[in-house]
Amino acid sequence: METINVNVDFTLPFINKNELENKYELSYKHLLALKHKTGKGNDFLGWVDLPDTIDHDEIKKIEHVAADIRKKIEILVIVGIGGSYLGARAVIDMLYHNFNHLLPNRSRPIILYAGQNMGEDYLFQLLEILNEYEYAIAVISKSGTTTEPAIAFRLLKHHIENKYGKEEARKRIIAITDASKGILLNLAIKEGYERFVIPDDVGGRYSVLTPVGLFPIAVAGGNIHELIKGAQHMKHQIFKIHANENPAIQYASIRNLLYEKGKKIEIMVSYTPRMHFFMEWWKQLYGESEGKEGKGIFPASVDFTTDLHSLGQYIQEGERILFETVLNVTHPTNHLAIPHEPDNSDQLNYISYKRISYVNDMARLGTLLAHLDGGVPNIIIDIPTINENYIGQLIYFFEIACGISGYLLNVNPFDQPGVEAYKKNMFALMGKPGMEEESQRIKERIEKLFND
Repeated sequence: METINVNVDFTLPFINKNELENKYELSYKHLLALKHKTGKGNDFLGWVDLPDTIDHDEIKKIEHVAADIRKKIEILVIVGIGGSYLGARAVIDMLYHNFNHLLPNRSRPIILYAGQNMGEDYLFQLLEILNEYEYAIAVISKSGTTTEPAIAFRLLKHHIENKYGKEEARKRIIAITDASKGILLNLAIKEGYERFVIPDDVGGRYSVLTPVGLFPIAVAGGNIHELIKGAQHMKHQIFKIHANENPAIQYASIRNLLYEKGKKIEIMVSYTPRMHFFMEWWKQLYGESEGKEGKGIFPASVDFTTDLHSLGQYIQEGERILFETVLNVTHPTNHLAIPHEPDNSDQLNYISYKRISYVNDMARLGTLLAHLDGGVPNIIIDIPTINENYIGQLIYFFEIACGISGYLLNVNPFDQPGVEAYKKNMFALMGKPGMEEESQRIKERIEKLFND
């Protein structure tokens, strides 16, 4: 089995070799802290062993329930936000036909999403569409109290019960939640929904290889056995390879060295449109894990070649505070060549019969050279092709590297205290019971902000 390859050669002109060796040594200690669960946040390290400890009976249940649901639906609505939906969406989008929703003889259901925003038009139009199709809901939340998915699920629960009646509706709702507590668990027990458990020791952004990701991916037709196998392969590679050749250690060490040298922004780049939401998953994973205590590399992403025509100018000649991590898929799934035109009116005959992937790759190499000349370090991650195995490898690689990288920054990569601030303000502004004094105080602050 091939392994994804991490190439750091194009960062070496920007860093010191001795510094790198020292960082590798420190990163290896942090890798061992993850393995032995001795570092910060060690009560949320269940994901480290997941590839080898996933319960096979649970996998069979996931596949069985997914197959039953798939027989009766055209659409699955995933209700969740952040880690509760981004991992599943990343994998599903990579595996799907780009135009799955338009295929005349579609073998896979359309996957739609709710609870990831509070757009009134979005939710209204989603319910409009669901009037016309057979559908089911997978609602994903440890507590059931996160505002956006809770509101979306209330709307969808009303809709599905009105459409099918309560008895049939309960067969079309799957709850993925805590094992022993929470509003969603209580509701699922009361209504008799099929349930899957989110492990206590796995945080949302590290949960792709739990039912949070595996159930939606299975409904969408993905091979979750291969996904897990890919993660297992990467796990075994990472924990047996010497530090200087270890991909997770290399990536975490290099990015932190660049950060220390003023490269405060990491731009993830893909030349494959289907990887857009993988990069969104990566942004949450790293942004929420590292961005605390006034520290952290800001994670951004671009879709090339599209964004070369918008953000390319800044990357080339703007402030030198960034570096790139390029996801390079070496073998596309399909084959398409450029036809020959006898009159050559568009002057493209010099690339007649060349594959589109050839042109895309020349754009990638040309951009690499230009950006290096412009002072932008590049990390290249080569992915042989897009399938479940390599996606599993990528997921586990980035998770482990994120843990190491957070420890290098001396932060806890497995909490997210900052995301509670806006929630507290929002609840107070909406008049949540028990927050009357806080509500008055915050309203006065808001009024002052806009009147000053």
